[in-house]
Amino acid sequence: MNIKKDIDSLDEFDAWQGGYDTKVKICDAGKGEAFIQAIEDQYPDGIGETELNDLLWFNREYCLSLVGLSD
Repeated sequence: MNIKKDIDSLDEFDAWQGGYDTKVKICDAGKGEAFIQAIEDQYPDGIGETELNDLLWFNREYCLSLVGLSD
């Protein structure tokens, strides 16, 4: 089953494990909406929850750079 959920900000995404830490850093900087906009540009057909979490977890530096942050 495929369930699709539209979100406007990363704050609305329930990340887990390593993806959670990256999400918190982006959201604490007030960049949640900017991150989602950048991801929409990269994935115009959408991205699944697991794929998004894995992106946050395993590509932390890339995700942070999308919104002008660094580790």
